[in-house]
Amino acid sequence: MSDSANDASLPPADEENGFPPASERTPLLKPSAQNGAPEGEGGHQHEGDPQEEETTVIAEETSFTRLALIMGTSWVGVFLGATDSTIIATLTGPISSEFNSLSLMSWLATAYLISNAACQPISGRLTDIFGRGPGLVFSNIMFAAGNLICGLARDANVMILGRVVAGIGGGGLMSISTFIASDLIPLRKRGIVQGIGNICYGSGAMLGGVFGGLLNDHTKLGWRLAFLVQVPPVLVSAVLAAVLVKIPPKQSDKSFLARIDFGGVFLTVAFLVLLLLGLNSGGNQVPWTHPLPLTSIPLSVVAFVGFLWWESKARQPIIPVKLLFTRTVLAACVANLLCTMVVITGMFYVPLYLQVLGDSATSAGLKILPAPVGVSIGSVAAGYMMKKTGRYVRLSVVNMLIMIVGLVLFTLQNETTPMWMTCVAFFLVGSGYGAILTTTLLACISAVEHSQQAVITSATYLARSLGGTIGVTIGSAIYQNILKARLWDRFGDEPGAAEEIGRIRDSLDELKNLPEGWYDGVISSFMEAFRGVWIALLALAVGALIAVSLLKQYTLHSTLDRR
Repeated sequence: MSDSANDASLPPADEENGFPPASERTPLLKPSAQNGAPEGEGGHQHEGDPQEEETTVIAEETSFTRLALIMGTSWVGVFLGATDSTIIATLTGPISSEFNSLSLMSWLATAYLISNAACQPISGRLTDIFGRGPGLVFSNIMFAAGNLICGLARDANVMILGRVVAGIGGGGLMSISTFIASDLIPLRKRGIVQGIGNICYGSGAMLGGVFGGLLNDHTKLGWRLAFLVQVPPVLVSAVLAAVLVKIPPKQSDKSFLARIDFGGVFLTVAFLVLLLLGLNSGGNQVPWTHPLPLTSIPLSVVAFVGFLWWESKARQPIIPVKLLFTRTVLAACVANLLCTMVVITGMFYVPLYLQVLGDSATSAGLKILPAPVGVSIGSVAAGYMMKKTGRYVRLSVVNMLIMIVGLVLFTLQNETTPMWMTCVAFFLVGSGYGAILTTTLLACISAVEHSQQAVITSATYLARSLGGTIGVTIGSAIYQNILKARLWDRFGDEPGAAEEIGRIRDSLDELKNLPEGWYDGVISSFMEAFRGVWIALLALAVGALIAVSLLKQYTLHSTLDRR
């Protein structure tokens, strides 16, 4: 089927705004659909629009070989950044033991997560100013420096500093690769490339824990080698990025510093750091009644309100708030938020569910592998379908339904559920999630001007960062409250109930040493707690289904200048 035929059959989203349907030879962007004028010839903006101080230069389409080298270079960082986010899972014990600091364990992951999430949303605007190439080089160097610091650390504080520095680099590596793909690849082909990028991320995240454990157990340097071995390939990637990535930044007569929205950078970072610090520390490092979560979470709300106010008035914002309230962009961001809440919470609680039923940590880890496999397959399949049809709305709805079917299977799990059912459920959830990440990203990019595609992509990354942390926090609250209530309902009258229930909630090892007659009731209590989490995830997925059904269909152009 030809592109023109595909475009002619697209839903008349633009007719709702008083314009004829877009085609491959008509501009996609209309003044009423965006908060600015449509792009002019060659992708340059007309004078008088909100970005009047800057001119967007459309990159030239490059050869397949050079494109493969560029994307391969950027995906090295994606793979290693994903590996680094999960490598700590098997290394926290040996690292904490070496530094004689059990409190270090939770901060090793939290420090990386917070700095990673804080840097992703600001990288779009900053690389618009300084260029994708320099941004990718900087991110690679920071990531290498952070891992070098970790590998050579001699005390706990230096170790945490290394994780923060690596997180800063990792945040850029994750997002800038997406910006580069959008700059160099037309929207019609963009989905397949994003799917390959998701495979790199999924495989890195999947192998991180195993990789870290193997190096720790079978090398003389132990856990230190897991960090040091990442430095050489990242430095090679930095050199290749400096040579290969020549995407022109936005042009302006103003200086670099004059174009940076420092207020937006500060408020964005402050909001994310305060929120993630509060949510990750509450109930983990410290009780929820501790001053840290009690002050950081309210302050994050204040910072968020300030962020919305500031960015709505800034001429060149880090994230254009007005565009966030465009129907398609808002729906896509909400879907990313809710779906990531579902998947990350599932990745956290399904292994716990399996270990309650007697699986080892390794066995439980193997049984969740269908999820990243599903993410890879779903993402590439969705990209291929969008290339063939040019549509993403119905595709998004179908894949959300697939995800919901997987979650329904979750809610049917109990102590007698066969292993294959859990694996199938996780595969369906993963494949639906992978497809949604790809379709909603293209929906966002196609709904805004070319000049705004990096900052609006940053908004979707912001939604994902928030979704993962908020989801685990909500899941923990549901799980702990139901488990505590059910255990007290069943055993509250037994002698020594308070101490025994406390031990059960704190350690799975206690399941091997339960008082006589407790086992069946304890397992049933756990199953009811997990079912509460599964039902909550199902409700979130239904919300995401409503969100993707509100997406509007825009043309996925076959050329970079969207003509």
